[in-house]
Amino acid sequence: MPAHPVASTASATDTSDRARSVERLVAGMPTSDGAGVKLTRVLTQPLQRRLDPFLMLDAFGSDSAEDYIAGFPDHPHRGFETVTYMIAGRMRHRDSAGHEGLLQDGGVQWMTAGRGVIHSELPEQENGRMEGFQLWLNLAASDKLMPPWYRDIQGAELPMFTTPAGVTVRVIAGSSHGVAGAVQRARTEPLYLDIHLPAGARFEQPLPAAHNAFAYVYRGALRIGHSDVPLQRMAILANDGERVVLEATQPARALLIAGRPLDEPIAQYGPFVMNTNEQIYQAVEDFRAGRLT
Repeated sequence: MPAHPVASTASATDTSDRARSVERLVAGMPTSDGAGVKLTRVLTQPLQRRLDPFLMLDAFGSDSAEDYIAGFPDHPHRGFETVTYMIAGRMRHRDSAGHEGLLQDGGVQWMTAGRGVIHSELPEQENGRMEGFQLWLNLAASDKLMPPWYRDIQGAELPMFTTPAGVTVRVIAGSSHGVAGAVQRARTEPLYLDIHLPAGARFEQPLPAAHNAFAYVYRGALRIGHSDVPLQRMAILANDGERVVLEATQPARALLIAGRPLDEPIAQYGPFVMNTNEQIYQAVEDFRAGRLT
């Protein structure tokens, strides 16, 4: 960390040398989705404006097959991207655009629904642990009706690095410490890191002050600024600095996610996310008429 200057001419609102603080902590909401898959909804609909361009984050994890075995049968999406990160387990994806892939330990499935796609995500295991996350990333109004796109990224293909302090970072999107992630997006500029910290280790990541950001602790516990972030809590980061510093009070793993807000209206009806109610009505009509491909 750079030393504090003896004197400064920076304005009181200058954020260039500040580490972000924690605005608030959020506990996820237990729920179920698909055909009864048990999960925790961490980023809920009331937080969409605050964490624009992110729409939802679900965390799922169970050693009991009855919690996940029914999976997510055919269902539609329009107007956003889904990013599924599998920590453990095997899930088969198929969609109406002809894509098929197997998501397994450490892998990522990045799907752009665009103008519309119908897909399924079904477990390819009958026992053992299934654990991971699904993030919904909004699309700009000009991109909402783009052709669907899909990519499977196996765990071994994810860029990663280890710091001198022993912190291991998997770079799913964006870039960190000179390492470019597996996926880049020009409009929303998402940063998606999976960070593993030994006890006592520290990790610092630059973040543009205008980008909304949050961290979710899924193992152990962290300290961010003056705030302790316990297990299974999301820390919404205040937009009061251009870096974030994570410190592990015990061995910890956390997701750090940030992006440039779109500042556009959000209209959502279940799996459709558009800008106006009229566009939502059209999405529902297109789905019912079989026009989602």
